[in-house]
Amino acid sequence: MVTNSTGDRRIYKLTGHSLVGDKRTTPIRGDLADISLAGKLFAPHYAVPMLRTGIAPVTEIHAEPHATAMPVSALMHGEEFAVLDVAGDWAWGYCLHDNYLGYLRFAELGADFDATHIVSAPATLVLASPSTKAPVVARYPMGAQLACGEASECGTYLACENGFVPAAHVSEIGEVAASPADLAERLIGTPYSWGGRSGDAIDCSGLVQLVFGLKGVLAPRDADMQQAEFGDELPDDAPLVRGDLVFFPGHVGIMADAENIIHANGTAMAVSIESLADAAARFAEHDQPIVARKRVAM
Repeated sequence: MVTNSTGDRRIYKLTGHSLVGDKRTTPIRGDLADISLAGKLFAPHYAVPMLRTGIAPVTEIHAEPHATAMPVSALMHGEEFAVLDVAGDWAWGYCLHDNYLGYLRFAELGADFDATHIVSAPATLVLASPSTKAPVVARYPMGAQLACGEASECGTYLACENGFVPAAHVSEIGEVAASPADLAERLIGTPYSWGGRSGDAIDCSGLVQLVFGLKGVLAPRDADMQQAEFGDELPDDAPLVRGDLVFFPGHVGIMADAENIIHANGTAMAVSIESLADAAARFAEHDQPIVARKRVAM
């Protein structure tokens, strides 16, 4: 049963088998499910999602509703989140861009706004006025979306929600000129962090999702999802080129060229570039160190 905003009650009858899909992206837990699953999966209650937008530069998404729980992803400034439940400081729901579930702090969500630009530099600073000597108001990493207005008189800055941002650090959404591999190279040295997907902190699949997402090509969140669903498998005899994806057991990277790979990895604890042979050697205990090679049409 679900109650809508007008107080009307609707009854849903479940018929047939109740099969839960991927628990990372199927919006159901023991007590609650998204209304879209009514009649498909059983839950004691169903909720109509409340759409909110990330208002912090980056908001960590956790596996459980407490700050010490494992981070599983991140919501960037300007990205939308579907809230299914709020308890105390924490909201449970999913990111609209990839349907990935988790808990985040409700205070870091706000009303939707019309984002016009996305940070395409590793990071940018919002300044109080259009001047190199102005105080810093905020810092936004690559992937954050901003609502920008007119250029400053000198043309170097764009007005945004709380100040001015250097025009060279942002691109109009859908108009990022750099390739995914170019964008990944800009992030070399960015700290590795499980669940990260921004220019501040990032993991292997977060790097792939971020740089392809800036180009308007949406990728699933995790490496195994990307291996299964993202891009086209390459024939065994096809040479690798810049921008191709190479998958290892539980890991993924982007080819810089035919022999070198860019990846966020726990060995360097950062985004780094190294030879594909060296990266594969760390998976030598597996029967198949490289499990897939894929190319994404752009």
